[in-house]
Amino acid sequence: MKLLTKLSFKKQRSQFIIVMLVLAGLLTAATSAVQYWYAHEELRKSAHDHAKSRLELKSMEIQAAMTSVESAINNSVWMVEKRIYQPDSIYSILQRLVAQNVQIVGATAAFKADFYPQFGRWCELYVSQRRDGSFEQKQIGGPLHDYLQSDWFREGIKANACNWSEPYYDNIGAKMLVCTYTMPIRNANGRIVGLLDADVSLEWLAHFANSQTTYKSSYNVILSKGGKLLVHPDKHILLRSTMRDQDISQKDRAFDQISRQMFRGMSGHSEVITMKGEKKHVFFTPVRGHTGWSIAMVFNDDEIYATLQQATFRMSAILLAGLLLLGYIIWRSIRNMRRLEDTRREKAAFERELRVASRIQMALLPKSFPPYPERNDVDLHATLVPAKEVGGDLYDFYIRDEKMFFCIGDVSGKGIPASLVMAITRTLFRNVSARESKPHSIVSAMNNTLAEDNQNNFFVTLFVGVLDLPTGVLSYCNAGHEPPIIINETATPLKVDSNLPIGAISQWHYTMQEITITPQTTIFLYTDGVTEAKDAAHNQFGRQRMLRELTSNANPKTIVDNMTAAIHSFVGGARQSDDITMMAVCYNKQERAVRLNRSLTLTNDVSNIPELTKFVNEVCREVDFNNSKTKQVRLAMEEAVVNVIDYAYPHGTTGKIYIEAVANDERLKFTITDSGKPFDITAYPEVDLNIPAEERPIGGLGIHIVRQMMDSINYNRIDGKNVLTLRKKL
Repeated sequence: MKLLTKLSFKKQRSQFIIVMLVLAGLLTAATSAVQYWYAHEELRKSAHDHAKSRLELKSMEIQAAMTSVESAINNSVWMVEKRIYQPDSIYSILQRLVAQNVQIVGATAAFKADFYPQFGRWCELYVSQRRDGSFEQKQIGGPLHDYLQSDWFREGIKANACNWSEPYYDNIGAKMLVCTYTMPIRNANGRIVGLLDADVSLEWLAHFANSQTTYKSSYNVILSKGGKLLVHPDKHILLRSTMRDQDISQKDRAFDQISRQMFRGMSGHSEVITMKGEKKHVFFTPVRGHTGWSIAMVFNDDEIYATLQQATFRMSAILLAGLLLLGYIIWRSIRNMRRLEDTRREKAAFERELRVASRIQMALLPKSFPPYPERNDVDLHATLVPAKEVGGDLYDFYIRDEKMFFCIGDVSGKGIPASLVMAITRTLFRNVSARESKPHSIVSAMNNTLAEDNQNNFFVTLFVGVLDLPTGVLSYCNAGHEPPIIINETATPLKVDSNLPIGAISQWHYTMQEITITPQTTIFLYTDGVTEAKDAAHNQFGRQRMLRELTSNANPKTIVDNMTAAIHSFVGGARQSDDITMMAVCYNKQERAVRLNRSLTLTNDVSNIPELTKFVNEVCREVDFNNSKTKQVRLAMEEAVVNVIDYAYPHGTTGKIYIEAVANDERLKFTITDSGKPFDITAYPEVDLNIPAEERPIGGLGIHIVRQMMDSINYNRIDGKNVLTLRKKL
């Protein structure tokens, strides 16, 4: 009886164990099913988010690369127009374009029929770089290469503005598949006489577009604005009319719709089935800017879920194995968790990339302070603390021809797009101010460039100042930015005009304002991240608290450091919500006793140069200059005065030129004043003496000599007069 009872108990226990195992198996199966679903959704979402962000980043990288090509052409066309009747000198401009831009494989200046009689009907000047680094220059237009009938030339002329051509094979110049960016060349009457263009290699574009792909099977496709393939793994189908020529035909004709959407400049995602039955994901978005291109990322669905599907098959097999089911599922669950950890690691890797982007962005800004330790007339300190890995604030400064150019700005929006706009804005400031001295002209040029095709509606609040260091005259233009604070005995906001931020509306008329600041005056510039810094209760730091923290008789670094400490003390442990940028510029010019003051008045006649020479020799002798220094000063003064004679007064008119020599215990200063038409000799760009003389553009050598002979040169237009100042240390 006891034996039967024991056997019955064992049977019940076995049944219980079986039931428990079955229940455990069912529970495990249900748990595994739920885990599979969540893992599947997580992988899908992660893959989609990653693909979108990578595609958007690649689109912006291509836009930035093409924008640099556009900027190079746009900034060079005026030089071609200036030398339009000197065709041989145009080659040096084209060579500089090719040498300074890795994207450009060849640059061309192509003119309308019979424009240059010496060349006949065709004149297409072309420059490319050989593999050994040398440059090839040639005129390639002719009966065998009638560019006048080429689509890129006719479309560029017809566009009457900048234009990206459809892709084509250049069998004469680049001898490869290219896409061409053109800009009209106009004569003095404003009529289009030809095109300045740059060729971009499709092979380079393909390598650039498909660098750092997300998956092994993924690749990027680029469509031109006309719907032709610019980039595709199969080079044999490039230049075809639509993406339907690819090998990704599908049952539901989804790719027809994708092609139409890409052609219209839309963004989106679709899943397609190939003729081989493979499921693929296609993400697409337009490339912003003037190109009109659209980019798509294509990758296999199996590559996303391959490991997950394999795990499901194994777990199903283990369920049939009975008792081993639980252990196997746990093992598979651990593996699934490891895969999720891989996903998190990818996210961490992306965050590391953002940190690298932040370091690159910060590297664009000046960070060495004090920036000019050798000068005793100006001091400056600045700081930028982004709220996230990358930000949209910017500042910049430099000195040219005894003028300090400086700016501060704030880009609308956050993240990577704002950081790219920030980098472009800072580059525009450097490029434009290198040839323009008026702040409102600098801001206007920057605005017109940023406003072109601004489909993302980014804008930048910007303040641009030009401080004339010899006189203390501050010229400035404010484009919707916070007014700077003038600190001397008190802290007072600078009066600024109401101008729109740049990038909002093209051709906006920006105004310039001027004040004269006295020595020991500091200009404090900041972004709204200072006044809008919030504590844990969302109270703002505010302008009044900022003004109370600004004290006189403090150097720029102390001012910025004290303001930073005040903000940190106010916000406490609250998270920073906006970029915080500050810059303090202190004008420290010291007046010195005058030991010599001489003057001379001449008429605009080169026959008076000997009288100038005698005057300069006498002044140099009085300040004890040796023969070498006297020769340098004499050469610079003669060159400067001859320029005034040649350009300030119209031919056939008579005018006076006033020359004043003033010396203190530190330097000798010559001031040349005339009442002629505005003429800024310092506006000429630097001369590249590495280029052979016959290839250099005409002009600019005289100002180069003056800059080399004197320590500084400065130009101002004051009360309708040209005032040119040259200085030489004693």
